[in-house]
Amino acid sequence: MNPNSFPTKGNLILAKNSLALASQGYQLMDKKRNILIKELMGLIEEAKGIQSEIDVTFTSAYKALQRANIELGINYVQDIAMAVPVDHTVKIKTRSIMGTEIPLAEYGEMPLNLTYAYYSTRESLDEAREQFEKVKKLTVRLSTVENSAYRLANSIKKTQKRANALKNITIPRYEALTRNINNSLEEKDREEFTRLKVIKRNKNHI
Repeated sequence: MNPNSFPTKGNLILAKNSLALASQGYQLMDKKRNILIKELMGLIEEAKGIQSEIDVTFTSAYKALQRANIELGINYVQDIAMAVPVDHTVKIKTRSIMGTEIPLAEYGEMPLNLTYAYYSTRESLDEAREQFEKVKKLTVRLSTVENSAYRLANSIKKTQKRANALKNITIPRYEALTRNINNSLEEKDREEFTRLKVIKRNKNHI
């Protein structure tokens, strides 16, 4: 038997303190969950907007690329594409939302140094490069938002689990313990009161 469940005033105080702490913990978990859900909803809306923008930009970029392939030849366009330098400007940092670390991608602007000559290409190639540059920026943003949403969703799931455990298990257990100890102490007080009355009555009859 758990010694803390014995009907003593000390255990009653401990049970009440534990109940208050569990109730406070549940309120904090519930508040955290609501804040995370609000953040998640905002990210979902932002992701939808970026995805729509990416779809439009991708369509424009591929149309321009198709025109460039037709006007300049696929092999020539591929040769030019191979000469484009790799972009190393994307840096990943993190920020915290209610203890949940989410990524924050920073994209540095690369100078559009030409790897081909104007006189040997067409406007369609310039347009394709410009559109795909926009796609790259949007993709960086979208990956950040989607990854953040995924981490927030996991955090919400864990927070909900802890809140449910406090609400459905811990708090009811301490409520029952407090009630049982309190009832036992009240019963003892009644028995003691009755015993003292009997003793007093017996003394009066002597």
